[in-house]
Amino acid sequence: MVESKKKMLAYEESRLKRLEENKKRMEDLNLTKLAQAVRNATSPKPSPMKKVKPRVKQEVDPSTVRRSNRVADKPAPNYREVPVEPMGRPRSYQRRDLLNRVYAADEDRRYAIERAEQLESEIGADFPSFVKPMLQSHVTGGFWLGLPHHFCKRHLPKRDEYITLIDENGDESETKYLALKSGLSGGWRGFAIDHELVDGDALVFQLIAPTRFKVYIIRVNQAED
Repeated sequence: MVESKKKMLAYEESRLKRLEENKKRMEDLNLTKLAQAVRNATSPKPSPMKKVKPRVKQEVDPSTVRRSNRVADKPAPNYREVPVEPMGRPRSYQRRDLLNRVYAADEDRRYAIERAEQLESEIGADFPSFVKPMLQSHVTGGFWLGLPHHFCKRHLPKRDEYITLIDENGDESETKYLALKSGLSGGWRGFAIDHELVDGDALVFQLIAPTRFKVYIIRVNQAED
């Protein structure tokens, strides 16, 4: 046991002696400084932050943008000069207060529709006709009147056209019919306001000519005449 410890101590002393000799030899050869220099040269250096120039937003005239090669060599159209649904002399109307909308009772609405259907049956079948109950979207806000699709497909023009509405007094109003959407846009707003249409009214449209409607109005808030 004692002999074994002696051997271990002798080995440790010999190892430490070799380490000291190697260290001295490296210092003599200047290897320590060379190794440190190599490590500094190969270590990644932090890259400086790139300065990003602020992008300047350029104003582009949309009328000059030609996205299709097919029309690139043609002059750019000026959309500001294109009239939107010309309807003759424009009329000015006061904007309705949409917060004060009055909605018809379901019972009154059904009664107006029944009276309109009865009137439709009485005016005869010589001309095609249909009944159109009024909703808020028809008489306030958007003023868009969608017509029955099957009626439009069978009786109305296949392309956009002006359609005249004739009330019971013979007064005429010109409206713009959009064939793809099967409804009236330009001009309908004026007709609805001029005739004081409200939610729940029921209208009978009778096509007396290819682009002329006779319009009968059944008031939801009036007693039967």
